[in-house]
Amino acid sequence: MKKIVKYVLADILRNKIVLAYTAFLLAISFSVLALEDNSTKGLLSLLNIILIIVPLVSIVFATIYIYNSAEFIELLVSQPLKRKTIWLSLFSGLAGAMSLAFFVGAGIPILLYEATPTGFMMIAIGLILSVIFVAIAMLATVKTRDKAKGIGIAILLWLYFSLLFDGLVLFLLFQFADYPLEKIMVGVSALNPIDLGRILILLKMDVSALMGYTGAVFKNFFGTQMGVLISFAVLVMWVALPLWLSVRKFKRKDL
Repeated sequence: MKKIVKYVLADILRNKIVLAYTAFLLAISFSVLALEDNSTKGLLSLLNIILIIVPLVSIVFATIYIYNSAEFIELLVSQPLKRKTIWLSLFSGLAGAMSLAFFVGAGIPILLYEATPTGFMMIAIGLILSVIFVAIAMLATVKTRDKAKGIGIAILLWLYFSLLFDGLVLFLLFQFADYPLEKIMVGVSALNPIDLGRILILLKMDVSALMGYTGAVFKNFFGTQMGVLISFAVLVMWVALPLWLSVRKFKRKDL
């Protein structure tokens, strides 16, 4: 397993797209944090980039990489190796490479300019979002053998989590505006890892007052130590569940 992980890591870290992604994050992070006088504004600007760019690159790159590695995967399957070991090795290599790219591109500038609890929270959320969307990408690839269809599914999933989910939630809030839905929204936020990450970072910035009564409800739950632990447990579940489903599918898949 270690040899496969090392090979995948080395292969990805030499990839021009990953190098460009790291350089892009590095340039944006230094620009935003160095030029902005107000540290909170700088982190908010960087937050929007992290919550959109990191999931998009992670899910699309991982999807394309798995499809392009089809012959390599078939070669590994023909060896006396368990399919579960092969799939988990590929996941470990992809997740490790995308996490490292994020840490070098955004984590190091944040540590240099904003080594605060908010900065550490932002790094943690960026790292776990990278891993989550790699896991989701692997589930999308194992569901269909068609490369174009798989990439399309990955992009649609990213659109749903980053844009459509918020629209659906706002629609429901307007439709049921007469009912007290604030506490229900705490549970609904767990259905989207991007929203959950956004809430955790915003509460660390102490700007929950801008979110009104809903922000107060979020702060009462997510602002506590237990709330943070539960939130990270939910984010870990967002890694574990898609990965478990993809492993289960891969073990039965006819290559």
